[in-house]
Amino acid sequence: MTNDFLTMLAGAALAFLVIFAGRHALRKALGIALPKWVMPAGIGLAMIATTIWTEYSWFPRLKAGLPETAVVLLEGKESQAWRPWTYLVPLTVRAMVLDRSGIRHPAPGVAETELLLLQRWAPLQRVSVAYDCAAGRRADLFEGARVNADGSLSGTDWKPLEAGDEGLRAACLGG
Repeated sequence: MTNDFLTMLAGAALAFLVIFAGRHALRKALGIALPKWVMPAGIGLAMIATTIWTEYSWFPRLKAGLPETAVVLLEGKESQAWRPWTYLVPLTVRAMVLDRSGIRHPAPGVAETELLLLQRWAPLQRVSVAYDCAAGRRADLFEGARVNADGSLSGTDWKPLEAGDEGLRAACLGG
């Protein structure tokens, strides 16, 4: 949040410098004086534009920094009344990522890994899961739940997945 605030201030400072220099250049070259409201209006517009840019660019910048082995399974997009432009272009506010480099195989046909839950303004959350590749099922491994060597579960149950589930494909077929 501090980075976004500093970025917004930098945008405002840049707008001030451009408007200040342009105002003096127009006055000297053409004898035209800009109205006094141009400076605060231009700075305000620059601050709004910079804020919108940081809101829309956080996920693409984060996604570009993910390793090649990471697969984005889900992007959560939202529209909000206090950001009317998000009704035209919804804003990505959260995502679920699976990093294939961390997949373990505790039993034949079972892939165990962590899902990374990313959310704007929130710390990273890791959720341990297991995928039964042959049966197309997933189990959330919370509070000591685990996969046994024979592929059975202790402390949780398998949940069926729809055909073509992105997490199942990424964990079992490599993406």
